[in-house]
Amino acid sequence: MKRVIIIGVGFGGINAARTLAGQGLDVLLLDRNNYHLFQPLLYQVATAGLEQEAIAFPVRALIRGWAGVRFHRTEVTGIDLAQRQVQTTGGAHDYDYLVVAAGSETNYFGLERVQQAAYDLKQLNDAAALRNHILTLFERAAHEHNAEKRQALLTFVVVGGGPTGVEFAGALAELSRLLLRSDFPELEGANIRILLAEAADSLLLAMPKRLQEYARRRLEKMGVEVLTGAVVADATEVEVRLNDGRTIAAHTLLWSAGVRPAGLAAAIDAPRARGGRIIVQPDLSLAGRPEVFVIGDLAYLEQEGKPLPMMAPVAIQMGQYVGRAIVRLERDQALEPFCYFDKGSMATIGRNAAVANAFGVKLAGFPAWVAWLALHLYYLIGFRNRLVVLLNWAYDYFLFERQIRLITHERKVDKAAIGAPRTIQG
Repeated sequence: MKRVIIIGVGFGGINAARTLAGQGLDVLLLDRNNYHLFQPLLYQVATAGLEQEAIAFPVRALIRGWAGVRFHRTEVTGIDLAQRQVQTTGGAHDYDYLVVAAGSETNYFGLERVQQAAYDLKQLNDAAALRNHILTLFERAAHEHNAEKRQALLTFVVVGGGPTGVEFAGALAELSRLLLRSDFPELEGANIRILLAEAADSLLLAMPKRLQEYARRRLEKMGVEVLTGAVVADATEVEVRLNDGRTIAAHTLLWSAGVRPAGLAAAIDAPRARGGRIIVQPDLSLAGRPEVFVIGDLAYLEQEGKPLPMMAPVAIQMGQYVGRAIVRLERDQALEPFCYFDKGSMATIGRNAAVANAFGVKLAGFPAWVAWLALHLYYLIGFRNRLVVLLNWAYDYFLFERQIRLITHERKVDKAAIGAPRTIQG
């Protein structure tokens, strides 16, 4: 029986494995995490809207009924294309076909000090750490008598005007209002600043102009300060400096300004495009290596003269395509080139507000918000997760309450850098 190794249990890897299940192949999934993570909802964990477990699903439970599919929790350390072998911390694994779906990581564009000071939203622990941090700052601000220091504690800078930045800024604005109203009478009259910095001249660049303007107006109505044409040049744990010389005293910096291929890309000897993505053939294989496929955020493929974006829908369709492609190769059938069908994009901006551009239909406001809710529930894996998320959303919507306002980790404070502890303990 031929073996297919799939590296990564994100959207691409999981969909490839599902397509290959029951096809008479030995399919081995490799990942350092034992769960599939629904990354689009990480920002809701960070803003106390959802619990961590609601957006993750155990891989072993997911593949339980998938014939021929196995999982091994391990760290991939290298790939030997010549020997057709994947090296891991648990030993080497031979393959007949290889699917590399290792995903991406946050791109700080060489700004090392920013990387040290900033939070991002790529892993489950990142979201929990950011929630702990935000709630801890409110606790500290409630007992801070110095107005200037209190303002810095209650100032939040979000970098990146894409869907993650827009959604996080809106959710944080709603959480802040809730905390002030119900939890922190000591902060009555306090000014909570949320700044959304985008280097381009508008938010949500993939959206039509009308939807971009709606998103900006909606955020500003919620109290978010939108700064377009703003590039972060440097940051510490207590301030953010823009390239125009402005300095913002803030204890929170969320970086959502870009991603780059995961570090595993360096282990693959193949041509690279700008940004480090691996150039693939029209069938998503490597040149000269028809048994090796690279999909998702790692893969660089142009369609209609433009590179396919590093987005979940692209990874999903690539995973499904590669699963079918391997089956066709086993049956000595020709492969058609991969063709991505763009179903559109959407972003939510808080209660009753979202923007959506799908199938040529442009929506804003409540209809787009309902569509956003339905789509995310549909793609979320596991009945329990869908039910928990739906109940949390209903609870929040009807009662104006977020129940996950828990500080679950303590921070070790460096007395020499008051107000800027960064090491998560526990």
